[in-house]
Amino acid sequence: MTDHKVVSRADWQAARDELLRREKEHTRMGDELARERRELPWVAVGKEYVLDTDDGPRPLAGLFDGRSQLMVYHFMFGPAYEAGCPVNSSMADGLDGLLPHLHARDVTLLLVSQAPLAKLQAYRRRMGWRTPWVSAANTDFNYDFGASFTLEQVRGWGLSADSLPPIVAVNAAATGTDVNGYLTESPTVSVFALQDGAVYQTYGAAARGVEFLMPYYPVLDRVPKGRDEGDAFQTWIRRHDEYA
Repeated sequence: MTDHKVVSRADWQAARDELLRREKEHTRMGDELARERRELPWVAVGKEYVLDTDDGPRPLAGLFDGRSQLMVYHFMFGPAYEAGCPVNSSMADGLDGLLPHLHARDVTLLLVSQAPLAKLQAYRRRMGWRTPWVSAANTDFNYDFGASFTLEQVRGWGLSADSLPPIVAVNAAATGTDVNGYLTESPTVSVFALQDGAVYQTYGAAARGVEFLMPYYPVLDRVPKGRDEGDAFQTWIRRHDEYA
């Protein structure tokens, strides 16, 4: 017998109707936040960044691929990594199917990482992804947008193993590096606009602000067990070819 509260259909419907009222409030609040995001001021990107792509070095403006809007996910794959972060990999799994729909709305989506391009290409082949992936290994791009840090910076934070959530050590091991090496990368989204040849940053998010790229979480939020993580935040997430 379940230990969850069980009621009549009428009582369930009453509770559901009350929750629906709050869900609609949440939706309307989300609409308002979306409007405010669109109205954020822009900042010109004055520095010239040249990133390594499958088609050779290209400037940031050249990554828009003929569109006026660019969303970059700074995928956590640092120079010391031997493989991409499993959590970041779970996010990238859902991107391929979005590409034609985003392209239809004048948006280019791509991944960028600090590891050399050859490492990224090999990992993308393993994962079977089609989403474009470029390397910022020869630029300050990731550093300037808060997605990468030097080992000296990480050591300067004075973090101890006890102060970090378990997911850090789990993912460090899964990427073939140590905790400090893993923490040189941070989950970050940067959004840009291209107008009259000039590039502007329009939006950015990090940490839990990138959960909109994790489509399994909204699904889990609507089933009885929810995310079911507790203190083991994200430690259940594996690369899609590693689940038992």
